[in-house]
Parts: sequence; C-alpha cells; structure tokens
Amino acid sequence: MSQRDLAVLLFDNALEIVLAFDDQGLIIYGNAAAHEKLEYGEDLVGVPIGSVFPNAFAKDGDKWVPACAIGTQIHRMTAYRKNQTCFPTDMRVVKEETTGTFLCMAHSVLEKEHLSHELDQIKQENEAAMRVKSEFVANVTHELRTPVNGILGHVREMLPEETDKKKLRQLNLIEHCCVQMNKLINNILDFSKLEAGKFVLEPRRFKFRDMIDYVVANHKGRITEKGLDFFVTVSPGVPEYIVGDELRIVQILNNLLSNAQKFTSVGKITLEVIKTSKMKDSIELFFLVNDTGIGMDEKEQDKLFQSFSQVDASISRKYGGTGLGLSICRQLVELMHGSIHAESVKGRGTTFTFSVWVGSDPEAVDTGAEEEGIVMPESIGAFSNALGEEDEESGYASAHNRETLLRNLSKLILCVEMENWEKAEMFMETIRQLTTGAPQEVSRAVLRLKMAIQKENYDKISTGIETLRGLVETQGESGIGEA
Repeated sequence: MSQRDLAVLLFDNALEIVLAFDDQGLIIYGNAAAHEKLEYGEDLVGVPIGSVFPNAFAKDGDKWVPACAIGTQIHRMTAYRKNQTCFPTDMRVVKEETTGTFLCMAHSVLEKEHLSHELDQIKQENEAAMRVKSEFVANVTHELRTPVNGILGHVREMLPEETDKKKLRQLNLIEHCCVQMNKLINNILDFSKLEAGKFVLEPRRFKFRDMIDYVVANHKGRITEKGLDFFVTVSPGVPEYIVGDELRIVQILNNLLSNAQKFTSVGKITLEVIKTSKMKDSIELFFLVNDTGIGMDEKEQDKLFQSFSQVDASISRKYGGTGLGLSICRQLVELMHGSIHAESVKGRGTTFTFSVWVGSDPEAVDTGAEEEGIVMPESIGAFSNALGEEDEESGYASAHNRETLLRNLSKLILCVEMENWEKAEMFMETIRQLTTGAPQEVSRAVLRLKMAIQKENYDKISTGIETLRGLVETQGESGIGEA
C-alpha cells in the first residue's frame, strides 16, 4: 500500500470532517464523515468551500483563500449543511505547497456542548441532593441530641441520691451510653458540615500550654488506669500564646489520644509538640502521638483516613467506633493548611504525626529567647542537667553546641548497639534539646530518629543517625545558622 493510499484510507475512516479543495475554492474530496454530517451525499465534490464555511474563506480574484490562519491553530467556525442548517465546529486548515491544495479538518462541538450541559445539570442535581442529605442528617442529629441530653441530665441528678449498688451500676451505664451517644452525634454533625463545605474555623488567641494541660488532664486518668506510661513534651520553641481554633486542635488531639489509649494495653503513650517553621505572622506546629499498641500493616493503613472505615470488621466489634474520627481529623488538619500521617508496625505500635499552621501572638514581643531554647517548660525541665556546660553557649548555630551534639550521637550509637533503650531515649532527649532552633530538615530528622528509637527499629535508627550526623556536619561547614 502506497503512502497516498494509506492517507486516503485514514481520511476516509476519520471521525472528523475532512475536506480538500483547490485554489478555486471547489471541494475535490470529502470523507465519509463529511458526506454524513453535511448531508450532501455524493454531490459534495465540486461544491464551493464557501457554501460549507461561508466565513472561513475569502475570494481573491478567481481564487479562494482562507480568511483564517493556516497551520495548527484551531478556529471556532460554523458549518452549513446542504439544507442550510448549521452547527458549530472546531476546524483548522493546512496547505500542501507542491500542489496548492488546501485540507480542511473540522469536528462538531454540538455533541460536546450537549454533553457538557448534561454534566453541569447532573452536577447541580448531585449538589442539591448532597445539600438535602446534609440538612436531613443535621436535623436528625439535633433531634437525637435533645432526648439524649434529657436522659443524661435526669441520670446525673439521680446519681448522688442513689444508694443501691445495683441501681447505681445501671445509672452509671446509662450515663456512659449517653456520653458516647453525644460523641457520636457530634462526629456526625462535624462530618456533615465538612462534607457540605459549611465548616468554618473560629481562630482566637489562647494560651497553648493551658490547652495541652487540659488535653492531658482529660486522658491521663484513663491511660494510667490501664497501667500505661504517659509522656508529654512541648518544645521551648512553641510560643506561650498562639492564634488558632483551640476547640478543633483539642478535638484532633482527643481523637488521636483516645485511639492510642483504646488500642494500647501494655507500654506507653507519648505526645510531643514542636515548632517546625515560621512564615511572616504564621507558625507551623508539629504534633506527634506515639503508642505501643496493636499497630497495623501497610494495607490496613490505607483505610485509616477513609470515612466510615475501620482497618477490619473485628476492630469495630472489639473496640467500637464509627470510623469517622480520623476522617474528620484529616479534614480539620487540611482546613488548617496542614497534613496528617501515620506510621505503624503490626504488634509494635503506631505513630500519628500532623502539622497545622496557626497565627503567632500579635501581642508577643519577639526577643529570640524561644529560638535559643532559653524558655524551658516544666515538662522537660528534668532533662536540663543532661546538657551540663552546654547551657553556657546555647543555640544550635554555635560550634560548641554542634560538637556536643555529635558526641551525643556517638553515645547514642553505643546505647543502641548495647540495646540499652532507656539510656538511648535519654541521649535522644538531649539531642532533641540541642537541636532547638535548628533548620527544618534537622528538626524533622530528629523527630524521625526519635520515632525509630521508640519503636526500637535498629535499621531506621542507623539510617537516622547517619542522616542527622551528615546534616549537622554539612551545616557546620557551610556556616548555616538558625532556621
């Protein structure tokens, strides 16, 4: 088959209109699509091109010339059928220089516009249905809340007066069920608002460590009742006051700590907060919630942040829950321009990390003390003696600080080799304090190393130590100071 025959075969079977015309403006070829859509039948050859595209070509003496640009540029033109009805097309014209023949290719956009209109209509109908569903869910949950709160109020009035142990147990059970029902209703309401795009954050100025104390107080009793250790650390770089939606940050922390307590029977739960970045009047806070619970494999982690999803059915039966909590957490974190992630090992525990951007305190006076680690909360004050003489020359940028940091990394390696995890965590805390005010990549490397030590993951610890050592040495040579 020659190239010409192949070209004719391709044109004949093309879905778009293909017309060829000479310099007199007469059509010398039309493919099957052209015959069908222009409705000329076999009479198309010899028809002036101006009859099909009146505005696309102009007469120059005895010749027809394209009124539009020749080449790859696409033009929106109206094509006329034999009966003078018309339809819009996207068309382009090319010229074969050796013969002077013009080739016009066009396809109807009528069907495309019709489909686009149908899609817009379907989209509007779906949005309307979503609004109706959200309003229905909101109304139902509000109606449910009224009787639940009524029952809860009466039960709480009866509790102090009841002396019969059996009835007291029953009343406590009713109270517990009402509290759980209210939590479920709140989750459904939040989810409904988030799905409908009606959820609005309410930022305000508040004292950050008071908020952490409130969260800790809510969970400390239940965690220690299970015989678990509970460690809380707030980096000195976190300001005393911030501007953000305190209620929603508490909601995220409550959910993550409740999950940690629910799925952990032996070991410890850790909450840590550091400041990782600052941009104009905003700061990024990085939260870490670690547990030594049941953990999960990679396939199960994929379901974590999906709505109405548990990692498997047995989780819901054994531990309860609707699977909405983490989905709501993800959406709340994203509303605060952050992200949330999970790392887990089956049988070894889970670590949730999330970051949020909040406003810095407009009334605060920036003295630089926070960045140098001068302000030290009581929660980490016990570790101050581990720094020793380094306190005299504080700040990550100092050469003495970096040397001390490298020495502690060497000691950390020895502790890991000897599997002395208690001392390893002590040196890790010293390293974390020595990197206060470090660039963001150093802070994140320290966090990853700390998580690896908590999980006693030797491979990740070795990689983390080498990465952190490399960053410290490289920045020391280049003279990079604070972030």
